[in-house]
Amino acid sequence: MEYIKREQYLQQLIDRMDNNEVKIITGPRRSGKSWLLSHIFYNYLIESGVPASHIIHLSFDLDDEEGQTDLLDAQALKQYLYERITDGEANYYVMLDEVQEVEGFERLINGLNNKPNVDVYITGSNSHFLSSDINTIFRGRGDEIHVYPLSFKEFCEGRVEQKSELWKEYYTYGGLPGLRNHRTPEQKANYLQRLWQKTYLSDIIDRYHLRNEPALNALADVLCSTVSTITNPTNLSNTIQSVMKVKVDRETVNTYIQYLVDAFLFEGASRYDIRGKRYFETLRKYYATDVGLRNARLNFRQQEITHIMENIIYNHLRLWGYLVDIGVVEARVMEGGKQVNKQYEVDFIATNGMQKYYVQSAYRIDTDEKREQELQSLKRIDDSFRKIVVLGDDIATYTDDNGITYVGLFDFLQNGLPN
Repeated sequence: MEYIKREQYLQQLIDRMDNNEVKIITGPRRSGKSWLLSHIFYNYLIESGVPASHIIHLSFDLDDEEGQTDLLDAQALKQYLYERITDGEANYYVMLDEVQEVEGFERLINGLNNKPNVDVYITGSNSHFLSSDINTIFRGRGDEIHVYPLSFKEFCEGRVEQKSELWKEYYTYGGLPGLRNHRTPEQKANYLQRLWQKTYLSDIIDRYHLRNEPALNALADVLCSTVSTITNPTNLSNTIQSVMKVKVDRETVNTYIQYLVDAFLFEGASRYDIRGKRYFETLRKYYATDVGLRNARLNFRQQEITHIMENIIYNHLRLWGYLVDIGVVEARVMEGGKQVNKQYEVDFIATNGMQKYYVQSAYRIDTDEKREQELQSLKRIDDSFRKIVVLGDDIATYTDDNGITYVGLFDFLQNGLPN
């Protein structure tokens, strides 16, 4: 059977094999975490000579008809697993999907991980597996692998259509792997909208016992319609109350944003003053983890390619392992014969260890005025880190006299940031 190999994540699993840590695969529901373990990694283990009897895979996804609901009791699950780990000299690989559904799973997992011949892999889709909590839950022996929906490169695997057609489909319906089972636009749209109501929001409402469901729905709508826009909880609360006529205060909005982020539906990027080397505490941009889900939530009404392209660039920077902020450069300039303070936006500051890039998303630079508008922030940054402009045009990569490198969108999506 042909399937998308997700080689980036497979390699991360291979690199972590038998490292005496619990491998925690996180990410939004339906992003392919279970498939990564049950098929891609499972097949790798079999091809590497691991006997099938030494690979134990169980799913506790309550939305899945094949979920192991009879093993949701931690004691029953422990007995089931220990009855199958019979050879004290051979290695066993235990894979548990959506293990947060098992009450008291933490003690069981830590006990399994203490066995020298057991390598443990688990998946989770919500706040039980926040990065900030993993070390606490797993006593400093938790190793997180975060799975995103398909990258554009993965999306194109096995497809024969023109790149421009694939791009249009990708920025419309996004990269959830399950879309490959739906052929028509109507089926794809229905699938994405069902996920919002039947899976994502219902999970949040049930888990946190939310009473103000209209406010959660309104917030999801507003965040989807304002991707790539700087905002804060106060502004969002005002918009929900004045435009959508739903009562909600700033504190509730702040809490509900965190629930949506914890469910991996959105990510927030902080605003950073490049010259002042400080963060603006309340101002952030929120990006949809999958643009197809974002579009479906808005009934495919707001298809602004510039905002969608910026969202996709953010997502790809994140899935390549970069920490991403949004940047601002403050400068004194002459306007109307007076010296005034102005702020110039840098779409992304992408950092990975000692590497740092300033990245600007520009769908078109077809006039001198537009070019100056896009470049004025980059020109005012006086450090030596790379400055990149990602253009919507399919161009060959080049660097101008200001040291700014231009890369075409398809090249960026396939190969990442230029060296």
